[in-house]
Amino acid sequence: MPRQARLDAPGTLHHVILRGIEKRQIVDDKKDQLNFVTRMGSIASETGTQIYAWALMTNHAHILLQSSEFGLSGYMRRLLTGYAISYNRRHHRHGHLFQNRYKSIVCEEETYFLELIRYIHLNPLRAGLVKRLSGLDRYHWSGHGVLMGRYVNDWQNRDYVLQQFGENEKDAMCAYRKYISEGVEQGKRPELVGGGLIRSNGGWSEVKAMRLAGIQELADERILGTGDFVEQIIKESEGNIRLQFAGADKKEQIDKVIQKYCNKAGIHIKELQSGGRRRQISLVRKKLIQILVKEIGVTLAETARHLGVSTSAVSKSLMRETGQKSP
Repeated sequence: MPRQARLDAPGTLHHVILRGIEKRQIVDDKKDQLNFVTRMGSIASETGTQIYAWALMTNHAHILLQSSEFGLSGYMRRLLTGYAISYNRRHHRHGHLFQNRYKSIVCEEETYFLELIRYIHLNPLRAGLVKRLSGLDRYHWSGHGVLMGRYVNDWQNRDYVLQQFGENEKDAMCAYRKYISEGVEQGKRPELVGGGLIRSNGGWSEVKAMRLAGIQELADERILGTGDFVEQIIKESEGNIRLQFAGADKKEQIDKVIQKYCNKAGIHIKELQSGGRRRQISLVRKKLIQILVKEIGVTLAETARHLGVSTSAVSKSLMRETGQKSP
């Protein structure tokens, strides 16, 4: 199935899931854990990204965040690229650390915000990294300990989460802890790690009941929410999503975009794709990187293949355009 463009309008609530390549570890020890969390927080502060919940495991991590004007893709690119480079340098390794495409699900806050807070913060307990809730309270590598007042992270929006449980901080912490406790027996909750009609409506039985009742609901695999919410998000994102590719049309459509800009500049597409470095070619390549990655949603690796450069060159070009420094 072809990959779709990300829904990345500023102010959108995202459940982000990132995994190590081939299920390998992304942290080996406390230094790695501290490195990842410090980067996650500092970049959030720099970009105005709001982080509400997070959990770092050995081979994957979950983050519930609200994107800023900087965008989800910009935030995640800085986090993952910077961390991977430092991890590889420290452990004397080469190559990719993360799966090429992290998973991001746009979530309807009114319906799913508290459920996702609980689901994400229970991850260390479900994974066996801690044995009981008291251990989760002391687990340093998730946002739960911050909400419980054991640790302080200035970049984590603790107040907003606790306000959902009460006006008084102490009472809110007790209510939150009770809510967490009630979720222990719920298990893995697969409906909270993806979008689409079945997950948004709580399972196949609910979808069948809707169909029997003649209820039509708009759905999108990238969105966890009601049909009205799906429609709203897609409309808001139309400015950023120019093309949606399907099947064999994908390569053809990408080639058409590349050919269009080569024709405008009077250069041959083969010269572009063979890695030519003439100034005019570099300018066209720079423009195409922005269009293919940001507007169409093509991956960095695939963009690199189509434009005759390395994946790191694509990443650096995007960073320069947004005023970032290479990590």
